[in-house]
Amino acid sequence: MTAKSDLTRRGFIGTSAALTALFASGIPLAAQGTDSLTIAYNVPVQSWDPTTGPAAVNPALQSIYLAVYDRYIAQRPDLTFDAGLLTDWGFSDDKTKLTMTVREGVKWHNGDDFTPEDVIWSLERAANPDTGNPMQFVWSKIGNFTVNGNVITADVLSFEPALFKWMAFLTAFILPKKYYEEVGTEGFEKAPIGTGPYMVDAFEQGAYVRLKAFADYWGGAPEFETVTVKFVTDAASRVAEIESGNSDVTSNMPYEEYDRLIAKDGLSGEAIPVTDIGMIFLNDIDVMLDKNVRLAAHHAIDKQLIIDRLLRGYGVPLATLEAPGYAAYDDSITFDYDVEKAKELLAASGYSTDNPVTFTIQTTRGFKPKDYEMIQAIVGMWRKVGIEAEIEVYEIAKHYELRATDTLAPAAFYNWGNSIGDPSTSTGFSMFGPSPHAVWDSPDLIEKIGPLFVEPDEDNRIQGFKDVSRYIAEEGYVIPILQYVMPVVYASSLAVTPYTSGDLLPQAITKA
Repeated sequence: MTAKSDLTRRGFIGTSAALTALFASGIPLAAQGTDSLTIAYNVPVQSWDPTTGPAAVNPALQSIYLAVYDRYIAQRPDLTFDAGLLTDWGFSDDKTKLTMTVREGVKWHNGDDFTPEDVIWSLERAANPDTGNPMQFVWSKIGNFTVNGNVITADVLSFEPALFKWMAFLTAFILPKKYYEEVGTEGFEKAPIGTGPYMVDAFEQGAYVRLKAFADYWGGAPEFETVTVKFVTDAASRVAEIESGNSDVTSNMPYEEYDRLIAKDGLSGEAIPVTDIGMIFLNDIDVMLDKNVRLAAHHAIDKQLIIDRLLRGYGVPLATLEAPGYAAYDDSITFDYDVEKAKELLAASGYSTDNPVTFTIQTTRGFKPKDYEMIQAIVGMWRKVGIEAEIEVYEIAKHYELRATDTLAPAAFYNWGNSIGDPSTSTGFSMFGPSPHAVWDSPDLIEKIGPLFVEPDEDNRIQGFKDVSRYIAEEGYVIPILQYVMPVVYASSLAVTPYTSGDLLPQAITKA
C-alpha cells in the first residue's frame, strides 16, 4: 500500500438488480474455486465494440476490453510501451510513411488466423466517419496501405505526432475482419471475439460478464480459467461484495472504506496515483461566458481541504489538465485558493452572497470515490462567495451522451483519463473545440491548440501545450481539481499488479 504522505512524491506507476440477475442466471454469488475469480466492477459494459460509439472512449471500460481484445501496441504497468499485435512500428525520417510489423502466430477466439488484413481493416474502419468512432480524426490521418509479408506500409496523410501512442489508447483495438463481416454488427455484439487472453462466455446486460481463458492466447495462459465480472455501480455495494467474500477484487470505493477494509484479516490493497484527473468542464454558455464567474468559481475551491477531509489524503491537487508524469506537466503553473479574490471577481460582475450567480453542475454519484460528495463540498464553498449551484446527478453514460452533443450543463464534473500521458490527449482533446470531447469552443483556444496537433518538433509541441495550459488557467476555461489515487481491495490470497493507467486487468491478477 502506498503511504498517503508519499503520494505527491510518487511517480505514476451494480446494483441490487444486477446481483439479482446474476443469481437468476445461475452464476454463483460467492467467489469460489481456485481456478475462478470474481471482480466487482464499477461500470457496466454497454457495447462489445471497443472502437466505435461513446462506450469506446470510456477509460473505465478499457480493463474489460483488454481482457478480450488486443491493441496494436501494448502498455506496461508504468505506462511505457511494449509490443502488442504489432511488434515493430515507426515513421520514415521525412514523416511521409509509416511501417508496422504484424505479430505472427496469433489466433482469433474462433480459431481463425490473425492477419495483416485484420490490422488494415480495423484501421480503415476506425477512420470511417460512418462507424461513429469518436477518434475518427486520429485514424483518418493514415491511408493507402500495402502489405509485404507481415509488414504493413502506409502513407501519412496528415502527420499526427502521437499516432503510435494512440495505438495503445482509446479505440486502438484490432477486430476480426472476416468474422465481423460474416456476422455483422448485431452478430458481433451477441458473440464478440478477439485475440485477448479471455473469451466472452456469458453476458447479461447491466449485470455481469463471464470470461473463459483462451487456450491459444499468444501471450500465455492467464492465471484463472474463469473470471466473472459483476457490474456493481454502487460503491457501498462493492464494499459489501468484497467484505462478504462474494467478490475477490474490487476498486474505487470511498477511501475511509479502503483504509478500513485493508486492516481486516484476509484483505489487502493497493492505492496508487493513476492517470485519471478529476475536473469540472465549463461549457461556454450562460453565466460561464463571464470570465469573472469562471475564475471566481476556481479560486473559491480549496482542493487540498477536499483531498484531506473527503479523500483521507489520497489525491494530488492540480492547476492544469496535465498531471505529474505527463509529458507537458509544468509545476510552475499554479492557481491559488483565494476566497477574497473570488468575492472581488464576482462583485465586479454584480454578484454577491445577497445576489448570487446561479447555474447547474452535473456529477456522477459513486462512479469515482466521493465524486458526489466532492461536488457537494464545492457547492458549499461556492455558496460562501456568492455562487448558488444546483447539483444534477447522472450516470456516466449520460455524461458521454451530453458531451458528444455539446449539451452539458454550464458545469459538469468528470474524471479525464490519459493513460499515454501525452498533452494532445489531455489538454488537447478536452479543450479543442472541434474535438468530440470538448465543450469549450472559443476561437482563441482553437487557434492555439490546432497547430500543436501537427507540430513535428517535439520540444516545440510540448512547450506549446505548456503555454496553452497556462493560458487556459488564466482565462478560467476549465477547473482542474485533482489527480486521483485508485484504491483496489482484494483477497489476501491474490496478487494484483497495479497499472498507472487505472486499468484493473483480470490477466494481471494472480494467486499470491
